[in-house]
Amino acid sequence: MDIGVFIPIGNNGWLISTASPQYMPSFELNKQIVQKAESYGLDFALSMIKLRGFGGKAEFWDYNLESFTLMASLAAVTERIKLFASTAVLTLPPAIVARMATTIDNVAPGRFGVNIVSGWQMAEYDQMGIWPGDDYFGYRYDYSTEYVHIMKELWANGSCSFDGKHFTMKDCMMKPMPANKIEIVAAGQSPRGMEFAAEYADYNFVMGSGINTPTAYAPNNQKLLDAAAKSGRDVGAYVLFMVIADETDELAEAKWQKYREGADVDALAWMADQGSKDATADANSTAKHINLPEGAVNFNMGTLVGSYAKVARMLDEAGDVPGTKGIMLTFDDFLVGLDQFGERIQPLMASRTPKQIAAE
Repeated sequence: MDIGVFIPIGNNGWLISTASPQYMPSFELNKQIVQKAESYGLDFALSMIKLRGFGGKAEFWDYNLESFTLMASLAAVTERIKLFASTAVLTLPPAIVARMATTIDNVAPGRFGVNIVSGWQMAEYDQMGIWPGDDYFGYRYDYSTEYVHIMKELWANGSCSFDGKHFTMKDCMMKPMPANKIEIVAAGQSPRGMEFAAEYADYNFVMGSGINTPTAYAPNNQKLLDAAAKSGRDVGAYVLFMVIADETDELAEAKWQKYREGADVDALAWMADQGSKDATADANSTAKHINLPEGAVNFNMGTLVGSYAKVARMLDEAGDVPGTKGIMLTFDDFLVGLDQFGERIQPLMASRTPKQIAAE
């Protein structure tokens, strides 16, 4: 099972709280995180793309780096770990992203991939005058389908002629082609999103859910498996979990309670408003998932709270869910959390023995 880290390209990571560790994003911080992850044998690191934050007292995600330039920089200071950058498909043409990815593959041969972000937060794009209108919510995966088709054709052939509904390529040239396969990640949670991932992605992110319920996401994995069976492709789930660990269950739970009590209500209100813009959103979509009231301080992602041994056991349980190819981790404090994982949690995991890590 792969283990990866969802690096903090935005300020304060993934806790919308004034009581959680507060930090700004920087190349130096993310370099330390990814180099630590590599030293502990983690398999991949992924950076999101976020173009407008939620505000509030913590100014949550109001400060963000850019994903491709950050990952290109990290490619030059790492040796083994796989790196995924994110493209917001409304902001960059697919031919440019295909060339950017080819360039980074040249820096880090065989260990670069692209995460496709179709977009759910209107304000990110409306502020720049590039929001197509709310009808986009209904066709965003059709748009992303053409986008990825063009990139894959350029990578495979060095040229692309395409006459689609959203894009037109007229003998578009892109050489050199990448020397290695550039993997595609998606994050669709709705049936249409799962269908897109099954047709075009190598991995699809699946949201864990609940507190200390490591296998609760199994039904969503099954939906991805069913979609992949229809497409005839091997597409695995990368499951997202937050880890809040300490020496004892009580110490870890005290941290989690403190973070919840410090929830940034203004930032949460902004997030809920943005998530409500898509009136047609499926019940399993990201927009609906983030608006659940319980646990919203952590985006309602699956959260594992407890002692090092307890977290190790729950991660092994999560890895046993059919269809799971990997787990992507976030932490309340990334530098501390990675050391806790590498030194205290991973050695206790049956699915992450040194022999297995070396084989991967």
